[in-house]
Amino acid sequence: MSRIELGNISVELTERGQGRPILFLHPGHPAGRIDSDSPVLELLAKKGRVIAPTHPGFGMEAAPPELTTIDDLAYLYLDLLEAMDLRNCAVVGVSLGGWIAAEMAVKTAVRMSHLVLADALGIKVGSRETRDIADIYAVTDKELADLVYADAGAMAKDVKSLPEDELILMARARESTGRYGWTPYMHDPKLKQRLRRIHIPTLLLWGEADRVAGPDYGRAYAAAIPGARFETIPRAGHFPHLEQPAAFVRAVSDFIGETQP
Repeated sequence: MSRIELGNISVELTERGQGRPILFLHPGHPAGRIDSDSPVLELLAKKGRVIAPTHPGFGMEAAPPELTTIDDLAYLYLDLLEAMDLRNCAVVGVSLGGWIAAEMAVKTAVRMSHLVLADALGIKVGSRETRDIADIYAVTDKELADLVYADAGAMAKDVKSLPEDELILMARARESTGRYGWTPYMHDPKLKQRLRRIHIPTLLLWGEADRVAGPDYGRAYAAAIPGARFETIPRAGHFPHLEQPAAFVRAVSDFIGETQP
């Protein structure tokens, strides 16, 4: 772990590998920030230079008071691309991280080569009375695990056995996800109409068993982005980078290799 100062905001990040830059934006609650020794980072690092920041508020420190929206995080990471002078960067975001990545790309993709939105949140696809995204705060821990994982029995953590520092990170992820995405719930009402501004190769990558925002939600997301591709990952839920890291990285790598920026 290292830190980068962006104005008066300190951002914790992990860097691994060499070569073309890949910015990896982690999901929100209940997965939270990505561990530096996570299998998905290890595999991605074989494909390029991975930069994986921790969203402010998801680490051991509270978020600065001026950061309150996904829009704020999008501008923060655009500043990070500039501060690190990253060019032709593939931006990969999962869930909440995918929402951040989409908000970045509609503002400017000048430093980006490819965009991968995995089980991304951020848009409203149904009517006002239709729930597109499951309410992750209105269910028990067991019900939440069943929503986010294809195999909850293998993936869900036994909270009672976790050390205190990991429990703190889980609590911060829960709090910060609500901080950035609560009102309106997990979407930006204007984002869908702005997705037409994305003109870099874009992949919508979805876990087949996602019950937070299902594959049909992902297909609607892809339809709003010019030329976007939609693919699914078998035996994966809302966090395919955790359940199927090899398949996830293979899909990302193949997409980047097959498409020209």
